[in-house]
Amino acid sequence: MNTNAAQQPTASDEVMAQLMKQGWCVMRQLIPAEMMEELAADLRRRFDATPFCTGDFYGAHTKRFGSLLKRSPHAEMLVRCPEIVATVEQVLEPWCDTVQLNLAQAIAIHPGAPVQFPHRDQDMWQGVKGEVEYLVNVMWPLTAFTEENGATIIYPASHGAEALREEVTGTPVIVVCDPGDAILFLGSTLHGAGTNRSSTVREAILVSYCLGWLKPYENQWLAYPPEIARTFDPELAALVGYRQHRPNLGNYEGVCPSVLLQDKVPEHIGAIDALSPDQREAVAQHRSDQEV
Repeated sequence: MNTNAAQQPTASDEVMAQLMKQGWCVMRQLIPAEMMEELAADLRRRFDATPFCTGDFYGAHTKRFGSLLKRSPHAEMLVRCPEIVATVEQVLEPWCDTVQLNLAQAIAIHPGAPVQFPHRDQDMWQGVKGEVEYLVNVMWPLTAFTEENGATIIYPASHGAEALREEVTGTPVIVVCDPGDAILFLGSTLHGAGTNRSSTVREAILVSYCLGWLKPYENQWLAYPPEIARTFDPELAALVGYRQHRPNLGNYEGVCPSVLLQDKVPEHIGAIDALSPDQREAVAQHRSDQEV
């Protein structure tokens, strides 16, 4: 197993090249370390109060909680990081009209936690594998990731069609990085948390984005109901699900669910088409043919 400390693509084309070739990459110093410290401070009480997980996958020495956008005002800087969102959209938009937030979760791996079962997050969904990328994950360290404290383990080039192989090939990489860095990896990339052999807790934020027509891991409308999402910037509200995905998916009374964020929601609403350009053209042609 190799310890990695040199994956530092900077330009978006370098990031895309590595992400699509290796299934992962690291973007260094995207967020000032001081801001990550402020985020960690906001979450401290929640980390302390959250019980340990149940089950061998989540880990009995691990704590997890979500809904981060309502737990700290600093969470938005991760979710809407421009370099990240641009990369995610470039990866996913061949298969969707819009992308959406899949989850924003805080994770604390305590001393004694064993290595996590290697897995691919795309296996949450039962769609075709090897042809479509369903999501992009971004791991943001709140504490330095080291080989001793359970840094994320990535299996390079295990993504895409390689995910169809039963056997695991190649040498896994322990991704050593610091707060402010971001580890990006595809939903088809094999990965897992390492063993925490240290005496300290390894903390991180996992933000992931998926195709806009999928059911996300975290039920965003329960995490951020209208009375909360109404306080969000419109782009953030759209990212957490308050927009339609053409054709007509995720609507409320036949219109974009952003209507629920208005000061006064109409009692009676008329449905409005939300079609892709080719569908709109086909429907218009059909109507024209019927009028002849």
